[in-house]
Amino acid sequence: MTTMTEASVREFKMPDVGEGLTEAEILKWYVKAGDTVTDGQVVCEVETAKAAVELPIPYDGVVRELRFPEGTTVDVGTAIIAVDVAGGAPAAPETPAEAPEASADPEASEVPEKKPEGRQPVLVGYGVAASSTKRRPRKGPEVPVQQASVAIQTELNGHGPAPTSPAATVQPRPLAKPPVRKLAKDLGVDLTTVTPSGPDGIITREDVHAAATPAAAPAPLVAQAPVTAPVAPTASYDAARETRIPVKGVRKATAAAMVGSAFTAPHVTEFVTVDVTRTLKLVEELKQDKDLQGLRVNPLLLIAKALLVAIKRNPDINASWDEANQEIVLKHYVNLGIAAATPRGLIVPNIKDAHTKTLPQLAESLGELVATAKEGRTSPAAMQGGTVTITNVGVFGVDTGTPILPPGEAAILAVGAIKLQPWVHKGKVKPRQVTTLALSFDHRLVDGELGSKVLADVAAVLEQPKKLITWA
Repeated sequence: MTTMTEASVREFKMPDVGEGLTEAEILKWYVKAGDTVTDGQVVCEVETAKAAVELPIPYDGVVRELRFPEGTTVDVGTAIIAVDVAGGAPAAPETPAEAPEASADPEASEVPEKKPEGRQPVLVGYGVAASSTKRRPRKGPEVPVQQASVAIQTELNGHGPAPTSPAATVQPRPLAKPPVRKLAKDLGVDLTTVTPSGPDGIITREDVHAAATPAAAPAPLVAQAPVTAPVAPTASYDAARETRIPVKGVRKATAAAMVGSAFTAPHVTEFVTVDVTRTLKLVEELKQDKDLQGLRVNPLLLIAKALLVAIKRNPDINASWDEANQEIVLKHYVNLGIAAATPRGLIVPNIKDAHTKTLPQLAESLGELVATAKEGRTSPAAMQGGTVTITNVGVFGVDTGTPILPPGEAAILAVGAIKLQPWVHKGKVKPRQVTTLALSFDHRLVDGELGSKVLADVAAVLEQPKKLITWA
């Protein structure tokens, strides 16, 4: 029978703080066992494949246990902290690295606490919706929902095989992450034969390697070449001469996105060198404008505005390719992405509906975007839905580059360093401020003519900023 103490313990599970994320790394705990917490209080910071996010606790109580230490990657839906909502003294904490035990009262951990009316969510969601952790239905004989649920749950709880019936003979799909499934496929291991050791019956990489290692067997009657399953090589290196950094979080997601984009969209890059002397003069004038006081006014602001003007004149470049439906999707809005280098890797947050913003509004949005990115507080929502992107490689002193498209976008503009160079101006060679622009685009969506028009329009605005008045 469940005691009152056990019934008062609530487990807060790792929520899906983005769209479709499966795991997150605990970066920092702000509380410890024995601390009192209140509804909405931030208890930890986690890093997903998209951003670092602070998680608030959705109820009042006393921290009873932190289930995982800092630096641990935890699956969405796994309990990470236990709180005694009755305010009792905390139990002796277990080793954080141990797998969480099932709550004695299933209702205490599965049914979310009813929130007070009128309270607004803080920072992120208050848990995982019941539908967010369900797997997609797989092809095969239909199984009544109640029977299948009982059969699977019975197996996972270790209560022996589920009752046999004609409708319940279908074996549940083994629980494993996509990388583990790929490893099993590469090693020729049938996951249905692997004994899981992970939380909630999840098969780990170690389980697959253990299953791939052949057991001792009698020598064959006929001499033959030994056959062994391939085993991943053990990492061996000189720590004094090499440093190895695990690929995870934002860097891992960026790498996967760039590889996918590079080998999916046929990239074409065009270049133009342009005199931006007048643009720099306009920047200095705008810094004195009372409507822009306190805002971020720099060449990037006018470059962003020039690109928005070029998109307005050539709207077909603001599109995406829908492979599944074999359609070109024309966007009637511009979510302008700005590539930002952060300690956690490259991220591309975007300014929503940038095409509707005035110059002061665009300057304000740029300032907020850059500041948030530097602090590592960019939300997953801010990095979704981009339509076209600017990457300013000139801040690193390079002339330009051939950028890779963010997935789902048709174009990305690279801005090179602005340098004083000899330039023919009004028939004479004079020192002028010059930069090189590079526009990469998806050749399925954008042909050479359209790409050239967009790049030429951006260059024309930067060379003659007064065109902003007539073209905008």
